Amino acid sequence: MKKEIKSEENKTLLMLGYLCISNLPENASLTERVEILDRFGLSDAEISLICACNKQSVADARQRAKKKKK
Repeated sequence: MKKEIKSEENKTLLMLGYLCISNLPENASLTERVEILDRFGLSDAEISLICACNKQSVADARQRAKKKKK
């Protein structure tokens, strides 16, 4: 099932997000990827599209990142 991106601005933002994580090592964790993509203010759904995972995994990764920072 393929999700459709509606606006050109959103498409551009998602493409930039993908490019930002594309140079990470292959073994980089989802938490590391989410931390980087959070800087763009992307939603869980948008990050899940970029990282090819489900929204709940993104939400869990955000929680792990918050715990790590404390």
